[in-house]
Amino acid sequence: MSRFDEIVERRGSGSYKWDSAVSREVIPLWVADMDFRTAPVVLDALRRRVEHGVFGYTLVGDDYYDALTGWFANRHGYVFGRENVIYTSGVVSAISAIIKALVSPGDGILVMTPVYNCFFSSIRNNGCSIVESPLRRIDCPDGLFSYEIDFDDLERKASREDVKMLLLCNPHNPAGRIWTRAELARVAEICRRHGVRVVSDEIHCELTAPGLSYVPYGPVDLEINAGVRTAIVCLSPSKAFNTAGLQIANIICPDADVRALVDRAININEVCDVNPFGVEALKASYTPQGEEWLAELRGYLWDNYEMAVDMLREGLPQCPVTKLEATYLPWVDVSALGISSDELEHRLMNEAHVWVNSGTMYGSTGFVRINMACPRSVLAEGLRRMVEWVNLNL
Repeated sequence: MSRFDEIVERRGSGSYKWDSAVSREVIPLWVADMDFRTAPVVLDALRRRVEHGVFGYTLVGDDYYDALTGWFANRHGYVFGRENVIYTSGVVSAISAIIKALVSPGDGILVMTPVYNCFFSSIRNNGCSIVESPLRRIDCPDGLFSYEIDFDDLERKASREDVKMLLLCNPHNPAGRIWTRAELARVAEICRRHGVRVVSDEIHCELTAPGLSYVPYGPVDLEINAGVRTAIVCLSPSKAFNTAGLQIANIICPDADVRALVDRAININEVCDVNPFGVEALKASYTPQGEEWLAELRGYLWDNYEMAVDMLREGLPQCPVTKLEATYLPWVDVSALGISSDELEHRLMNEAHVWVNSGTMYGSTGFVRINMACPRSVLAEGLRRMVEWVNLNL
């Protein structure tokens, strides 16, 4: 039995994922956090900090930067210095501050849809316009499908005078793609030619399928721009180690002048302070013990994915699933069911008591996103309810 098979009761704990449900009967397979306890090395670090008993303002020390830079250099070949780092409370906060710092209200910001829903809100909240470049669907064997970048469309959109920034999701949520070095290089070349700054959200970078690893955008950008560092990359251990509530993230911004603008926006937005638990959790996550736990987690998630594909292929053969390379968020094409994805989400939650995300919030109707980061027995029951309800009602 895997440690990840343990069912941790989250109802009544102030869990956004579980306690937002309309009923205690609902199995929530929606918002992207995991139902697993974090790594033991992280729990031990947090216990030590709690036992200290004093929780004043936090000084982020050298050991924090050493853990962060060492992890990405050694694990991903992504080398940056501590002077390039701005810490903040979360990746969404980071993206909003970066937009505030570097573009003006009314400017266009490119996104490749379907994409993480908070990209849309961060753009709108800063008074900017959303410019969509839809990904191109690719059908795969065995009832799976994937996506690729439509580079001709991306070029057309990037060439617009009003477009100043591209928000890149790397790996991509919800498409589940790990962008290749060649794909990222082409993105960087297009954006360089048209003066579009790339901001890369790499929060899912550790959650790749076993045997696969992601390609950091920063080194690719450096190569394409002939040694001039223009990219801004957002990182956090929160998705991989299930510590989103501890509020810690990092902006990697090598250009000193741009970094000063972003740092000012972080302070204007009042997201410049972090809590001691987030700091301790990051340092503990980025250790050999954290890496060992992460490898076990990735294997468990992949087994969950294979089970989910089998169940959906058998029970809902008309609903293809993404060929997942990264994240724990399979994307399912439900367009053949003859019902909008918003209505499907609503009825599944209220009638089948299973909660999935409608694709509408990611910019694509006719799809749902499923969170499979839970004990296998819970996932199996949620999928069983979904399959049974669809086959009885649609």
